[in-house]
Amino acid sequence: MKKLTFTAIAALAAMLLALAPTAMARGDDDRVIKQGSCSASSTWKLKVKSDDGQLETEFEVDQNRVGKRWRVTIKRDGNVAFRGIRTTRAPSGSFSVERRLANSPGSDRIVASAKALQSGETCRAVINF
Repeated sequence: MKKLTFTAIAALAAMLLALAPTAMARGDDDRVIKQGSCSASSTWKLKVKSDDGQLETEFEVDQNRVGKRWRVTIKRDGNVAFRGIRTTRAPSGSFSVERRLANSPGSDRIVASAKALQSGETCRAVINF
């Protein structure tokens, strides 16, 4: 019985030690990054982190083709924070939109979307922060 208890305690201690570096690595950095695929072959990435009481937000779409135009919208809690046209650029065939948004009390929902003007391909990203 003592051997079983000792083994269980040793296993629990090993598990906690393995998880400790992961918890510490997050530290003060509360950045959230999500990425995914659009409706065709393009990919998207949405990054959000708090900075000086605001939300530093970056939405990137990578199409791997230069010169393609996209209609882009970024919303925070349903309110439009950015709306405009972006064009993919060399060398990667991508574009990004960076905005500093108000950080309201509680959870914020950031929704970024893009639609290719020529092909109609769509991208949609969501982060609850």
